[in-house]
Amino acid sequence: MSAPMPDDRSFHVLEAVANRLEASPQRPRRRWSAEAKSRLIEATLKPGANVSAIARQAGMAPAQLFGWRSKAIKSGAVTPHRDAERLGFVEVTPTASASVEIELGGVVIRAGADINEEQLVRIIRAVRQA
Repeated sequence: MSAPMPDDRSFHVLEAVANRLEASPQRPRRRWSAEAKSRLIEATLKPGANVSAIARQAGMAPAQLFGWRSKAIKSGAVTPHRDAERLGFVEVTPTASASVEIELGGVVIRAGADINEEQLVRIIRAVRQA
């Protein structure tokens, strides 16, 4: 508590002690057992597992479960399952049937998506010269 101040002063020194910050969580920190942690981490390592959904079901932040999982993988305590049916990157070649129509002097040139630029230029020049 502050000491009484004389009346001729224009300010007072206040002393305050906060019991709880307004931004602090309402519930105390949870302590997760090693068994609970390993059970949750194992669930995240199954093929097709959604880590965020598993974390929400357990009532925890997804970032915390991702952290546990990452730490367990880096330490070698667990190894992720390899999904044999998982798709990787594949090269896709366009097989579009899109075409372009160009009209020059009453002549219509129809070119497919598979024609390259050089061939199209030669065709246009030939039509112009004709």
